[in-house]
Amino acid sequence: METRAFQKIYTKIDNITKATVSLRASGVGNDELASVGGKLAQVVKITGDLVTLQVFSGTEGITTDSEVVFQGEPPMLKVSDDLAGRFFNAYGQPIEGGAEVEGEAREIGGPTVNPFKRLQPSELIATGIAGIDLNNTIVTGQKIPFFADPDQPYNQVMAMVALRAKADKIILGGMGMTNDDFLFFKHVFENAGALDRIVSFVNTTENPPVERLLVPDMALTAAEYFAVDKGQKVLVLLTDMTLYADALAIVSNRMDQIPSKDSMPGSLYSDLAKIYEKAVQLPNGGSITIIAVTTLSGGDITHAVPDNTGYITEGQLFLRNDSDTGKVIVDPFRSLSRLKQLVIGKKTREDHPQVMNAAVRLYADAANAKTKLENGFDLSDYDERTLSFAKEYSTKLLAIDVNIEITTMLDTAWELFAKYFTKAEVAIKDELVAKYWPKKDE
Repeated sequence: METRAFQKIYTKIDNITKATVSLRASGVGNDELASVGGKLAQVVKITGDLVTLQVFSGTEGITTDSEVVFQGEPPMLKVSDDLAGRFFNAYGQPIEGGAEVEGEAREIGGPTVNPFKRLQPSELIATGIAGIDLNNTIVTGQKIPFFADPDQPYNQVMAMVALRAKADKIILGGMGMTNDDFLFFKHVFENAGALDRIVSFVNTTENPPVERLLVPDMALTAAEYFAVDKGQKVLVLLTDMTLYADALAIVSNRMDQIPSKDSMPGSLYSDLAKIYEKAVQLPNGGSITIIAVTTLSGGDITHAVPDNTGYITEGQLFLRNDSDTGKVIVDPFRSLSRLKQLVIGKKTREDHPQVMNAAVRLYADAANAKTKLENGFDLSDYDERTLSFAKEYSTKLLAIDVNIEITTMLDTAWELFAKYFTKAEVAIKDELVAKYWPKKDE
């Protein structure tokens, strides 16, 4: 071993696998970065003086006498207000050619906020998408995933949420993005003039998959700076968590760990929880809200990734193609925000809970009418009206391309009720009907 300007350098490697190298070394810390034969690596296991390093781009070309240089610190992110408007790679280095960010270097992947310091979430985060704000309202400090098939436009939805959400800062963590997706986000953010409140960490398909593992921690370290230090409302968008989990599987398989369900590592639950549990409402008014995309393989909700995600998060938003309108909607039957009752009717208009329930009930009646139709039964007049209502409700409120305020959503729903149903059929409290039922032009 030799030491060069505080760096420990070793030239004797004991063992090489497809992704890792092991050697005897002292004074090395967990998660510490190193270079092995010029390739970036990170400490993943320490047993006594036996240190195992994961080599991000794989160990091809590395020999037992390759030089191992320990950098003396784990991955860090320099935090300051200058992060806003910038695009970074998984190591926090600028990728749009701009200058390095000056600021305080912080270790990524630190512990979550002490539960004692957390508040009950009570602030609404409006996204402008009615399928979310009306039916599955999200609150600050919540963690919630979009479940979507890989061919659905989930990145477009993420971009829309980023532009519409009422938040001080939006932090995008992109994992395994195609170059087209990356350029799409860059283009949308620049054109909307929204760059000053958006920070992006991106790993594209051209980068080693293992680098994806750093992206959520980078994004959340930036989020904690703005929420904890600056008291800001921060929305973190992570896409795609299934590709993140695939990268976990690559590493554990290469390290010869025995996989559990769906060839995922046994640590999947805690790996995901470590990320999602960073969502928090803080006493200083700052908050971190996490919306993530989990792509489904063939719509399989029982796969280990969505299955574990469902236990950790507070609901889910389901994207599906609506065959009647040809639009992508947030499915009212399979979506759920477990914290919405903390804000609907309290931070939104008093009629919100009843309007939401009535609309979904009538939409369910339309689904029953559709089944009748498909099975060759005659439809009643009420059935016909529910089908017409469902089509318009889907187009005007559930479709992801609708961008309106919550009050407008509620007014739109009342107009649809009055157009297709009697007051008795809608079955909302009399005092609310008296107040909000659209008055016909006398």
